[in-house]
Amino acid sequence: MDISVVVPLYDEVESLPELTSWISRVMDENRYTYEIILVDDGSRDGSWDMIVKLKESNPFIKGLKFRRNYGKSAALNTGFEAANGNVIITMDADLQDSPDEIPGLYRRITEDKYDLVSGWKAKRYDPLTKTIPTKFFNAATRRMSGINNLHDFNCGLKAYRKAVVKNIEVYGEMHRYIPVLAKWAGFTKIGEQVVEHRARKYGKTKFGWTRFINGFLDLLSIFFVGKFGKRPMHFFGAMGTLSILAGIIIAIYLVGEKLYNLAHHIVPRQPTDNPLFYFALVAIILGSQLFLTGFVAELVARSAPERNRYQIEETI
Repeated sequence: MDISVVVPLYDEVESLPELTSWISRVMDENRYTYEIILVDDGSRDGSWDMIVKLKESNPFIKGLKFRRNYGKSAALNTGFEAANGNVIITMDADLQDSPDEIPGLYRRITEDKYDLVSGWKAKRYDPLTKTIPTKFFNAATRRMSGINNLHDFNCGLKAYRKAVVKNIEVYGEMHRYIPVLAKWAGFTKIGEQVVEHRARKYGKTKFGWTRFINGFLDLLSIFFVGKFGKRPMHFFGAMGTLSILAGIIIAIYLVGEKLYNLAHHIVPRQPTDNPLFYFALVAIILGSQLFLTGFVAELVARSAPERNRYQIEETI
């Protein structure tokens, strides 16, 4: 099978007939073998009934229905597990992503040999309250991930080589940072393609301002797990060691100061009267806690079933 189109959706009953018809027309025009996987993330507006109806007239449609709303990451991960195509295309169900982009994305994967190609909606129809924070988070993600050639990490329109989606796990709200997950999994050939951004035709957006806070926290999680997931002691141990050393240096300074005062017959003040004493105490205690945290995290990491699981590209 050439292409699997994975579409996560939540309360998008009005757009589904037009979207699926459009996708099928593009596929037929280009003679692709394909499937359309519609993942209903607990919709309450009759979206699932519409999927069942569309399935009756289009055998290439597959439907998956969650019992409740789990979020876009869960929908994408489930769709990835069900996908059988050599190339997987993801797009949103609100008709803001154009299926006409599919052939171009498909060629970037099959001919240019990219692992992942992310869309970039250079011209957007979103309000400033959405575009400005988005630019900030994209800049922060580029800096932290080292993927400097992407302008929009969260664009729903993406293309993947099959191996990519079968070797990453999208959970929580990590769908915003799938390129980062792919990079940490060893898929480093990541490209970008300018795509059309269409104004929303039906309904309203399902995302509020809290997604920016969650997105920042998820970015920190990805960065930490990707860099130190298999060696947490390198992070906590290093921080703890530096903190303990700082405390010891301050303590030595305080002892040296007191000895100097005694040698010169200067009445020394009590160590507890010096604020540096408490800085030293806190630094040593905090460093010990960080070191112990790293030790416990290392034990947990060594007990994890995936502790010795690595990505193998090929064998001969």
